[in-house]
Amino acid sequence: MVTLQSFERSKVDRSKLVSLDLETLGESTYPLLHQEARFLYILSGEGVIELQGKSIRLVPGAVVAMLPWQVSNVTEVAEPLQFYTVVYDLQVFNALFGLFPQTGEKTFHLTEEAARTPVIYLNPAQMSWMGDFFVRLQNEVGLESVLEAEQPKPLSTLGAMSLLLSFVVKLIRFREGGNQTEAAAESRDLKDVFRYMYLHTRDPLTQEDLARTFFVSESALRSYIKNMTGMSFYELLNEMRLSKVSSYLLHTNMTLEEISGTVGFWDASHISRVFSEYMGMPVSDYRRTYQRLDNLPRMEDSRLGYRIAEYISEHYGEELSPRQVAESFGVNVPEMNRLLLIQTARNYEDYLNYVRISRAGRLLLETEMTVTDIAMEVGYQNVKTFNRNFFRLNTVTPSDFRRSISLQPKKLLRE
Repeated sequence: MVTLQSFERSKVDRSKLVSLDLETLGESTYPLLHQEARFLYILSGEGVIELQGKSIRLVPGAVVAMLPWQVSNVTEVAEPLQFYTVVYDLQVFNALFGLFPQTGEKTFHLTEEAARTPVIYLNPAQMSWMGDFFVRLQNEVGLESVLEAEQPKPLSTLGAMSLLLSFVVKLIRFREGGNQTEAAAESRDLKDVFRYMYLHTRDPLTQEDLARTFFVSESALRSYIKNMTGMSFYELLNEMRLSKVSSYLLHTNMTLEEISGTVGFWDASHISRVFSEYMGMPVSDYRRTYQRLDNLPRMEDSRLGYRIAEYISEHYGEELSPRQVAESFGVNVPEMNRLLLIQTARNYEDYLNYVRISRAGRLLLETEMTVTDIAMEVGYQNVKTFNRNFFRLNTVTPSDFRRSISLQPKKLLRE
């Protein structure tokens, strides 16, 4: 079983978007399941950390990127390790990152980049820049281990997030400049189930859906989640949703109704009940207690992106034109793509295809409709386009998906 870490970035000031600490480790640890995104920067020592079951060398100059709901475990410490830990709000970071249009052939999304290349090894010149960066970051946010509240600074949230943005830009440039990196292999492994759940909290996700996605039985999935976290599927899903709720409550002015649709709760009353049960205080008290209005990023983009995503989810079966959808919300297509990237981590075409293919998967398993009829039902004009998009998202054809999933329980029983 792993130890579940808190989604609080700071034990001193819960409203912090970025926290920093300097840690020393002399021996191996136990597995940790992180609710918040973080970076580790190794200053000295040597060891090995397992991230999602993949071993990563820890040496001076190594920068390790961890996403929410990944499991890490320092399995070896050859020489005592000293490292900085930066914990940050990934939702807010992605929203700010998406404010700046990216030009050129490549578009970067931090979640995808960190999953693909979780570690980069810096050269001496780059390590010098990194040393200066951490001095500036410590001056801005302090060290968590000091356990003292920082003296208020003008524009403190902007200062911290600006530094983090510059840090990520540098890392991307270092990597593109030819630094040694280690890419994580992509596969449908149960070790990735927590990150998948976190990225899909806004969807009506069920245990059955998740088992189908990872090609295992529900009992195998249930046992894995219970053995790893001590929680049931729905307890874990609520934990993930509540970590996002906390961020929206502290860092936006979104209403409970808007937040509920964004993170996957049914409505405002549902979110209020679950939040009070888990947190021990009403939503209104939590917001009044921990929200600092002088640090509140006015992310109205979250609301508009939410409305556009909801519209696509409700009208996916129709012939949707990106220009018409954008204009109906008073924006152009590039702006609509930016808003959807903030809200869903997908642009218009990718999100529309995702919604359509998700619905198609249900129809394949719950009805006897032909593949052609399903393609038309979910909004595709021809079967070739449907097949291509289905395979791209599921790495299997619609026919093989229907056949393999229906046979899966029998295969697992024989095992």
